[in-house]
Amino acid sequence: MTFFNNHTKLFSSALALFLGLTLIVAIFPALNNQENNAPLPNALPLSKEAIAGKQSFIANGCVACHTQQVRNVDMDKVWGSRPGIAADYAGISRTDFWRNTATLMGTERTGPDLTNIGARQPGIAWNLVHLFQPRAVVEQSIMPAYPWLFEIKDVVGVGEVEVMVPDKFRKDIKGKIVAKEEALNLVAYLQSLKQTPLPDGSISGEFLYKKEPTQAGNEGLLASNLPDGQVLYTQFCAACHQANGEGLKGAFPPLKGSPVVLGDDLELFVKIIVLGYDARAEFATMNAVGKDNKLSPEEITAIINHERSSWGNNAKPIAPEEVKKIVDFIHQTENQK
Repeated sequence: MTFFNNHTKLFSSALALFLGLTLIVAIFPALNNQENNAPLPNALPLSKEAIAGKQSFIANGCVACHTQQVRNVDMDKVWGSRPGIAADYAGISRTDFWRNTATLMGTERTGPDLTNIGARQPGIAWNLVHLFQPRAVVEQSIMPAYPWLFEIKDVVGVGEVEVMVPDKFRKDIKGKIVAKEEALNLVAYLQSLKQTPLPDGSISGEFLYKKEPTQAGNEGLLASNLPDGQVLYTQFCAACHQANGEGLKGAFPPLKGSPVVLGDDLELFVKIIVLGYDARAEFATMNAVGKDNKLSPEEITAIINHERSSWGNNAKPIAPEEVKKIVDFIHQTENQK
């Protein structure tokens, strides 16, 4: 009992136990992880703009709703091409001496995981509209708007970026919506979030608890075992062109009744999906969805057939063999450049 009555011994012992457990549970394992993990060889460091954007990401509380970790379960496959590994975070350093906001892995997915958002949604136009008013591009979104990242001007200056927001969400705004530097930096950070391919091209582990693959519902193609075109469209296309295929006026073109979707120029259609499109000044530039996300010919076929048979569109389905020929030609041409 004398031990408990001697406050010097009691508190000294408690402090020693605390320090000992800290070394064993936290510090030694952390040093071991640092010794045994390193950034992937082809990992790219953040640019100056992306570093500033990361601070804005933290300051605006984005980490409270978005994770940056792809787990090895099949339901996480939509967020990245492979499960995350320690090397994905090994190159991230402390913010400064006092703050260790290095990895923003998050703890809750109120919104989508952002591990690979730079590949899934790299377009600056979409990201800026989404920051200004999330419901302009995702109707059911519960994300708050960030209008303070933008300013209203009569004239867009040289080097400034105007945000094309649909009239429905402009309310009483008179003038042009221009992105501030903080908004551009935040988008630069989001665009930098891409999974680095492993050097040997393999994946780091299997996605567990896989669902049985479903077949596309297009008539005449049931035997082809195509992926679900509606799921793929929702994952890669709906954010801009919307679930109803009507797009957003002044920002993203409609696919409902589109002459490209319903036309016979399959090569143009496939090229747009694989390489992107920037031929219409009234709409934002479309990123290379197929190339950025490494979509297979079968996945591209499923998306095309979904678009050609939805929202009142009634065009004949396309066979995957036709798409594969065009995709192979595109890749061959790109490799020769």
